[in-house]
Amino acid sequence: MNLVIVESPTKAKTIGRFLNQEGRVLSSYGHIRDLPEDKFGIDIKNNFKPNYTILPKAEETIRLLKKEAQGASLVILATDEDREGEAIAYHLTYLLGLDSKKPYQRIVFHEITKSAIEEAFKNPRKIDMNLVDAQQARRILDRIVGYKLSPFLWKKVARGLSAGRVQSVAVRLVAERETKIQEFIPQEYWTIEVLLKKLKNGEFKALLVKKDEKILGQLEIKDGKEAKKIIKDLKGAEYKVTSLEKKEIKRNPLPPFTTSTLQQDSWKKFRFPAKFTMKIAQNLYERGLITYHRTDSLNLSEQALFSAKKFIEKNYGKNYWAGFLRRYKTKIKGAQEAHEAIRPTYLDKKSSKLDENQSKLYDLIWRRFIACQMAQAIFDSTTVDISAKKYVFRATGQILKFDGFLNVFPMKFEETELPPLKKDELLKLIKLIPSQHFTQPPSRYTEATLIKALEENGIGRPSTYAPILSTIQEKNYIEKDESKKFRPTEIGFVVNDLLVSHFPKIVDIGFTALMEEDLDKIADGKEKWVKVCREFYEPFEENLKQKYEEVSKKDITEKPTKKKCPKCGGNLLIRLGKYGKFYACSKFPKCRYTESLKENVLGIKCPKCKEGKIVQKRTKKNKIFYGCDQYPKCDFALWDKPTGKICPKCKSLLIQTKRGQIKCPDKECGFELKKAENSDNITKK
Repeated sequence: MNLVIVESPTKAKTIGRFLNQEGRVLSSYGHIRDLPEDKFGIDIKNNFKPNYTILPKAEETIRLLKKEAQGASLVILATDEDREGEAIAYHLTYLLGLDSKKPYQRIVFHEITKSAIEEAFKNPRKIDMNLVDAQQARRILDRIVGYKLSPFLWKKVARGLSAGRVQSVAVRLVAERETKIQEFIPQEYWTIEVLLKKLKNGEFKALLVKKDEKILGQLEIKDGKEAKKIIKDLKGAEYKVTSLEKKEIKRNPLPPFTTSTLQQDSWKKFRFPAKFTMKIAQNLYERGLITYHRTDSLNLSEQALFSAKKFIEKNYGKNYWAGFLRRYKTKIKGAQEAHEAIRPTYLDKKSSKLDENQSKLYDLIWRRFIACQMAQAIFDSTTVDISAKKYVFRATGQILKFDGFLNVFPMKFEETELPPLKKDELLKLIKLIPSQHFTQPPSRYTEATLIKALEENGIGRPSTYAPILSTIQEKNYIEKDESKKFRPTEIGFVVNDLLVSHFPKIVDIGFTALMEEDLDKIADGKEKWVKVCREFYEPFEENLKQKYEEVSKKDITEKPTKKKCPKCGGNLLIRLGKYGKFYACSKFPKCRYTESLKENVLGIKCPKCKEGKIVQKRTKKNKIFYGCDQYPKCDFALWDKPTGKICPKCKSLLIQTKRGQIKCPDKECGFELKKAENSDNITKK
């Protein structure tokens, strides 16, 4: 009997249904070997030779797989088709003694369906060492940066910090965006609209777009004074239709999903973080419901294209099919065109065992794929220019004529109907509407826009976007604001400034993108992994030695103040720790006095000890909580922000939850302030 090995138990179960009695399917439960956790694990002098060790969680699995492999006539490695999957397959051949003692085959497929599995079994191959080398090079480069640069941050900034080859670039994007927001100076500008009416009926608005035949730019009308002058000029003006243009506008459907666009859309529509989206997509793939979910390709198989055509014509009508097979080509550098985009494996099949979130994501993938093969949406568009003295106002109207792909994949669009107008028709002025505006700063990144920026800059690959975002949040370098947008933390700003100043290549967007291209070249057999590692390591190591000498910790982490230590009389410093700034005695370690900064003190007395004040703190895992500043003397703490008011029922501090509810933290009390109630009637603590 054959032994088939995959990396996931769910995948094993799905494949097992197709094999019947032809073979046994077992799982490796992910990676089985990696660099050691407690040491560097790379022999630099010996061509960067990695010292792999079996992961503790995999020891029992390896024993079972060895036993099963001995009794099997053939071992078939069916791990994922990307670099990580190839690396798992390689480590399995090494640990199970395949090829030398036991024959093996490597198979790959884009989807877990009966036809795809059967086709894969007909086309076995050996391990692709180019893919393995690319994965190994990435792992070694990441280990070099993490293992060598993190101790530098411990020594020069704070214990517990870490640096990452790709993560640090993502932090830089967020930090630089925040700097632009902080430095942004808003500019005032005005717009002038006119509300007009046909002499008989039909009101509509038009926007001032030209003066003296010159198009007005956004900032052309700089202030209210200029706006008033224009309105004065228009006094007694005749409003006349000077041009009327009607045309059809056609809107094309979006391409099928890649990893990046799936993560972006699931954030926009459901507010799913990238990591959560990938977890659900992994489950859908392993159940055989969608194609492989780590891809940057827009390719679609011929079978999928014809299935979509048949499905659309049968369920929506022939006029809803595009009339041709829509094929898409990615613009992303280094995209794996041999792979497929993310699509459903069966157009009329969906598991009834999906939970709510799985159903949402599956439905999104299904709709996007069907829509990408549908006809264009068609709009009737009307543009009207209206002259008034030396000014021209413009009104635009748009009406949906044929929904096409929008029938399946709804997207936002605005319908504006203009009354029927004729050239040279005179219109009645109802009123002029001047409006003041100010230019807006760039928006903070969301999960969707940060992933898009990473992809556009060539930072990371489909399998790394979600881990990048998770890591930089877990490390307390960035956090989400009230609108769920990313902003750098204090420590994120400091670490980014330090890396930009002293390790510019590590956080250089162009350099990191070139490294990704080098990894792609290794995967294609066009570059040697040892050469790539050496060219990175040697200048990095030399620069690191130099910076240990040049960079002073005091300059980065300490700022003197005029405040005195209440414990010993020494000067207090503003010191930077892993979780932000705080006051600390300059006589540390003799005096260990610390105090929260003003902005972290809520001004609420501790209800437990009656002496301390409630301050905002962070756990080791970077979760915000609120506790007494007299800790460890007083251990009062809350997860939700206290309001400063007390519960009328049990006298506890009322809290405000993340959803904005004001309630008592004591579940047995159960008091909750209804929105209609006046919170001023609740006693202030």
